[in-house]
Amino acid sequence: MSSDHRTGPPRCGNERETLRAFLDYHRATLAMKCEGLTDEELRQQSMPPSTLSLLGLVRHMAEVERAWFRRVFEDNDAPMVWSDEIDFQAAYDASASTRAEAFTAWEAEVAHSRRIERAAHSLDLVGYQPRWDEEVSLRMVMVHVLLEYGRHNGHADFLREGVDGAVGA
Repeated sequence: MSSDHRTGPPRCGNERETLRAFLDYHRATLAMKCEGLTDEELRQQSMPPSTLSLLGLVRHMAEVERAWFRRVFEDNDAPMVWSDEIDFQAAYDASASTRAEAFTAWEAEVAHSRRIERAAHSLDLVGYQPRWDEEVSLRMVMVHVLLEYGRHNGHADFLREGVDGAVGA
């Protein structure tokens, strides 16, 4: 892995600054875990029967970003990125995917999510989560997506170590 270029969250920021910074930190962590690897290495799976790979995680997080920002606050019927249904597991199958394809989709969804968050006047903005058939706040969405990244970055740590032995942050 290359050197760490992530920006850490503020030590005394307000709630929104802190949530935004932690989310961006975890987005940068996922990207960092994939740096310097070939498509083949990014597709390397953990261990049977799991099909989990770093590239699969990037694809999955593109789905998460879309499902929790775009579909909640803009278009409840927006199609998912990798499946016709709302099947987050479909994204894990990266056997035919490339870095360019996965990262282009993920980076586009991250940019879209950032636009939605920055345009909102308050963390109390309410959107509709179609999967739950419930209203949710922007605050809840940011925390939920942050937790998704935290969990999956833990997976990314193990996957990266399995690919080339790199460990850390």
